[in-house]
Amino acid sequence: MNYQVLARKWRPHSLKEIVGQEHVLRILHNALNQQRLHHAYLFTGTRGVGKTTFARILAKCINCESGITAEPCGTCKNCTAIDAGCFLDLLEIDAASRTKVEDTREVLDNVQYQPTQGRYKVYLIDEVHMLSTHSFNALLKTLEEPPSYIIFLLATTDPKRLPVTILSRCLQLNLKRIPIEQITQHLQHICTAEKIKYEADALRYLAQAADGSLRDALSLLDQTNAFCHGNITTTDTRQMLGSIEQDTLFRLLQALAEQDGKQLITEITQLAEFAADFNQVLEDLLTLLHQISLAQIIGDSLKQPEQVMQLAKHFTAEDTQLYYQIALIGRRDLALAPNPQLGFEMIMLRMLAFRPITDNTPKTSILSQENLPKTPILLEKTQPKPAAPVTQTREWADILAKLGLTGMAQALAANCTLLTLTENQVTLSLSIQHEPMFNKKHVVRIEEALSGYFNKPIKLDIKLTATEINTPSKLQQQEQVARQTTATEAIKGDSEIQKMINLFGATLDVDSIQTL
Repeated sequence: MNYQVLARKWRPHSLKEIVGQEHVLRILHNALNQQRLHHAYLFTGTRGVGKTTFARILAKCINCESGITAEPCGTCKNCTAIDAGCFLDLLEIDAASRTKVEDTREVLDNVQYQPTQGRYKVYLIDEVHMLSTHSFNALLKTLEEPPSYIIFLLATTDPKRLPVTILSRCLQLNLKRIPIEQITQHLQHICTAEKIKYEADALRYLAQAADGSLRDALSLLDQTNAFCHGNITTTDTRQMLGSIEQDTLFRLLQALAEQDGKQLITEITQLAEFAADFNQVLEDLLTLLHQISLAQIIGDSLKQPEQVMQLAKHFTAEDTQLYYQIALIGRRDLALAPNPQLGFEMIMLRMLAFRPITDNTPKTSILSQENLPKTPILLEKTQPKPAAPVTQTREWADILAKLGLTGMAQALAANCTLLTLTENQVTLSLSIQHEPMFNKKHVVRIEEALSGYFNKPIKLDIKLTATEINTPSKLQQQEQVARQTTATEAIKGDSEIQKMINLFGATLDVDSIQTL
C-alpha cells in the first residue's frame, strides 16, 4: 500500500512550513540564530497543534551538518536520518507506555555517552505528564545538570500534572489552537496540491470541526475526500459532520424575526425528521448569531453572506445578544430535557417569548404591548399578594436553592430576604449587621445566577436595613432546631430506648443525635 495519509504526508519538515504558532517560531529562530540553546524545552498545547513536530524539527536544527541553524538543509545525512526516524542520537520515548521508574533509569543510563552521529544527543519524551512520581524524581537530577551535549525536548497536553520542580528547569513553549482561517487556507493549499476539487465553505466547516487542531483537520480532510469521491462539496461535508444546511438555520431565525411560532415549530419538526443532532444545531446557531452580531457592529466592512446581513437588520443588537445567551445556556441544559427535540423546541420558544419589546416589535408578538398588563409582570404564576415577611423568605429560599451559588456569594444571598420580584429586577434586603459581606463581586455572581435561572437579564438591588429580617439562613437554622427537637423527643419516647435506659441505667447523649 503506497498511499500515505495527509496528516503524515504534509507534516512540516522545517520551521518555515509550520502553520501558525508565530510566537514560538520567533523564540526558536532567535535562539538558534544567536546560538543560545536551552538544555530542556517543554512544548505544551492541545492535540494536533505541532508539539512533537516542533521537537523533531528542533533536533534537526541543532544537528544539521551545516551547523546550528533555524533553516537546516534537509539533505545532509543527519537531516535525512531524522526525517526517516533512524537518527541514532534522537531518542523518542512515549511516556504513556513507559511510565515505570525502571524504564526511565534505563534511558538515562545512556546519558553518560557522547553522541555518535550528531552534535547533540536529543531526548524527546512525548506525553511526559504520564510519568510516575518516581520516574520524575529519576529524571530530575539529570534534567537539572545535564552534560553539555544533551538536550531534552518534552511534550505534553497537560502541563499542570508536571511537578513544579520539572517545570522550573524547562523553557516552556505553549502552542495555541490554530485559528480557523489559517487552517482553512492550509487545507485549500493541500487540496490544490493534491488535485482535490473542493468548495471553500466545505473546507471551512472542516476547520471549525477540527477545533484548532491541524492534524485533526487533515484527518477530516482525508475522511471527507473518501466520502465525496474526490469532489468535496459543502452539502456532503455537512452531512458527514452531522451538521444541517445553513439555509435551515436562516429559516429558523427568519421565523424568529417574524415572531411566527407556527413556522418555527414546523422547521424544528423537519429537522427531527432528518435525525438532526440538536446539540450540533445549537452549536451552528451560536456561530450564526455570532456572525450576525459582528455584522451589526462592523457592518458592510465585514464580508458576510447576504442572508446574514438581512438578519442583522431584522434583529436589534439586544435581540442577538439575548438569543446567543439563551442558546448558550440551552446547550448546557439540553441533556437534561426529556428528549433533544423537546429541549430544542423550548429553547427556541424561549427566544420567541423573551424577545425585548421595542417600537419595531411586530404586533403579532406574544409579548406585544397590547398583551402586557399595566402593572409589572412578576416571574411567579400569579400576581403577588401582600404576604407576611416569613412567606417572602420562604419564596427567596426556594429560589436560592436552585441558583447553584457557592462560597461568599451563597452566604451573602442566604442572609438576605426578598423585597420585590418584578419582570427584570430582584430587590433584596440585607441586615446592617451583615454589611461586611456586601461585596460588588458577590452581587455580580448572584445577579448572573439569577439571570441564568430566569433565562433573561436580571438586575439585582440589595438594600441595607436596620430592622430584624427573616432570611433563608435563619429559616434553615429554625428548621434544623425543629428537626433536632422532633428527633430528640422521638428517641426519648421510643420504648426500646426506654428499656435500655431502665435495664442498664444508661443516659441519653442528646448531643449525639443528628438529623439530615
